[in-house]
Amino acid sequence: MEQNSYANLPLKAISEIPTPGADAREIVALVKEEGRVWGYKLSDGQVLNKAQGVALAKQGGIRGVGISERKGSEYLKSIPDGTEANNLGNLPSIPKAN
Repeated sequence: MEQNSYANLPLKAISEIPTPGADAREIVALVKEEGRVWGYKLSDGQVLNKAQGVALAKQGGIRGVGISERKGSEYLKSIPDGTEANNLGNLPSIPKAN
């Protein structure tokens, strides 16, 4: 866990911050189905559902995110860094492929 470098930031609702590996990718778009976030598109073009994204992040495969939980379901959340542009909510959305 990479807690020390984020010690002075407000980490409300983030329960875990995995340490990204050297080859970690970034999330470039949210994948939505019927207006709700279904998953994440990564910088290498791979599309993952929420559970796969959380699992990969926990393994250090995604940078810039922490793990949050709501109603018993884990999801990824941007680590606050003072920059709005890289927040997940500000990324483009793409529809889930059928």
